[in-house]
Amino acid sequence: MKQDTRIDRSKIPKEVMDVILGLEEAGYQAWIVGGSVRDLILNLQPKDWDITTDALPEQIQAIFPRTYYENSFGTVGVVSHETINPLIIEVTPFRSEGKYEDGRHPEELNFVKDIYEDLKRRDFTINSIAYSPIKDILKDNQDGIKDISLKLIRTVGNPDVRFTEDYLRMLRAVRIANQLGFTIDSGTEKSIIKHSNSLENVSRERIRDELIKILESATPMIGFLTLQYTGLLKYSIPELELGIGMRQTANHKYDVYGHLLRSMQHAADKEYGLPMRIAALLHDIAKPHTCRLNKLTGWNSFHGHEVVGEKVSREILNRLKFPPELVSRVTKLIRWHMFNSDPDQVTMSAVRRMIENVGRENIWHLMNLRFCDRIGSGRPMEEPHRLRRYFAMIEEALTQPTNLKMLKINGQMIINVTRETPGRRIGLILNALMGEVLENPEMNTESQLVSRVTELAKLSNEELLKLAEKGEELVEEEQADKKKEIRKKFKV
Repeated sequence: MKQDTRIDRSKIPKEVMDVILGLEEAGYQAWIVGGSVRDLILNLQPKDWDITTDALPEQIQAIFPRTYYENSFGTVGVVSHETINPLIIEVTPFRSEGKYEDGRHPEELNFVKDIYEDLKRRDFTINSIAYSPIKDILKDNQDGIKDISLKLIRTVGNPDVRFTEDYLRMLRAVRIANQLGFTIDSGTEKSIIKHSNSLENVSRERIRDELIKILESATPMIGFLTLQYTGLLKYSIPELELGIGMRQTANHKYDVYGHLLRSMQHAADKEYGLPMRIAALLHDIAKPHTCRLNKLTGWNSFHGHEVVGEKVSREILNRLKFPPELVSRVTKLIRWHMFNSDPDQVTMSAVRRMIENVGRENIWHLMNLRFCDRIGSGRPMEEPHRLRRYFAMIEEALTQPTNLKMLKINGQMIINVTRETPGRRIGLILNALMGEVLENPEMNTESQLVSRVTELAKLSNEELLKLAEKGEELVEEEQADKKKEIRKKFKV
């Protein structure tokens, strides 16, 4: 082990150590290998653990009581002893591989006894290091430790060979470089550019999973710029490239492509979740489809791009096999992101309609998308005063007590209980109930309200009117108090 390389063995879970001890006590070698060793050297906490050994699959299964073996690669899943949320540790025999037939799977697989034979078949040098926590020894015959110190992504051996073995490795190189803040070696990069069109042969699901990891990184903009430079973007989300060089309006400092990447990056800077990052990346995806030159101003216009964008973004996300729930949320945000937020022009009814359109659960996500849109345009402020005023209107609409839908009873239910003819008395009963619920929120249950309706139905019109007017006064008072709180909250 090199003197300047230290491994913090406390980062290795007990379940992993148990598997290693079990193999070694049975007389076999056991090494942690791959990205987990790389992360340990970088003093990061690995998320996945892979163990390699000179034991054969049937020998591994004989050592551990709970295993599964359902693949042609020799990998045995060892299930930990825990009954709740057991950890599955993948154990694979040392192996060498023949030629790859389809850009993913080798034609032949041979189990070997030499750890160095196994390491030289791996994708990148930084992933071709083995570590024995029992002996505290590192095995590194590909200069992986050196490349980690140089922050360099370099293939093991000839990059053309490595990438034609598995085309997804090109996308993985970009993703790992982006996650770790590393640089791709020039020879490796040239090979990616050379073979980028082969990404067409990779399943959409595998591409999606790598794109998600880039999107969820701290610097997704750098990741996507690298995808575009290396030619991989053309075979993952080609629609984004249509925005390169496309001028926008005077309010935008960047072309459509630059704007989308900066919007996405702001979502990452704010640590928004995956749906928000995707919405920020795709919110103006249809601008190239709707671009029209305004001859009077000399600027491009993009009328209806949010409507077309809903369709285009849905096609992209479905093509990449994203879950339907995520597709629905993202496309809804894109459809409504062009809302008018001028508080001097927008009425409360328009705000309520917007909440209905996008959904109460999404309305603040829509506001966050507006933040990303503004910063991605090159504007200095995320929340100008006028936008804060609009937010206050949203909060008022969300909490407005005059909404009779708050009641656990409605007009039809009152008619069914009282046999009253539809008309003014039904409205008076509802307003009377609203006032009583504001004074006593615990009363807002269907059974209590039905009981109270029976009593109110016996009152005269004059008596009902007095109670209804009292209810309206309480609503107005509540609304006034709420407005003060909301405006104070948004500093308007």
